[in-house]
Amino acid sequence: MGRETVQKDAYTLILEAIEGGTYKPGDRLVESELAERLGVSRTPVREALQRLETQAMLTRDGRSLIVASLDHNQLAELYAVRTELEGLAARLAARQATDEEIRVLQSMVAEDRTLLGGDPRALSRANKRFHKQIHLASHNRFLVQQLDLVHRSMALMANTSFAAEGRDEVALAEHDEIVAAIAARDGDGAYQALKTHISRAFETRLRVEAGEIRTR
Repeated sequence: MGRETVQKDAYTLILEAIEGGTYKPGDRLVESELAERLGVSRTPVREALQRLETQAMLTRDGRSLIVASLDHNQLAELYAVRTELEGLAARLAARQATDEEIRVLQSMVAEDRTLLGGDPRALSRANKRFHKQIHLASHNRFLVQQLDLVHRSMALMANTSFAAEGRDEVALAEHDEIVAAIAARDGDGAYQALKTHISRAFETRLRVEAGEIRTR
């Protein structure tokens, strides 16, 4: 395995561990422990950590690197950008998506209903797949790249909004509305449905943090 491939694997594996909740905001990442866990030398791990620090996924606490966290203002800024970009992706998907891509979105919503009431993390992963499929259906590579950056930063949130009581059923109903608008080739409707979906997810997250809603 070449050095470049090893470096990419180390970066990808650490990023996936953050996204999957193995490493949470505030957790300290130790180079030697990561190298042992990933089964690689410390050099690609060091380079991967430097890359993640440059991307603001990690921050320094003295000499140590810890998983970054988002304060209230950063969270609001992230959701403001995400809302507009996701809405644009839905609008473009309504124009550009193939019939096959629309059927995949429809099947995703149906399959995700089997996860209701289960593990919020499983629903969160399914939700990411659903949104990624809309991004791809926009057929705009530059938009997909920007949304990838936004979703990477979303990993810095400690909990998923799907952990809030009642959010899972409401979110899947919103997914239904988004897909219906895309299938109808209603760009404006898809744009608004997805913007509303993200806005409600943000509101749910704020209410959880304020203690108004319990989590599972």
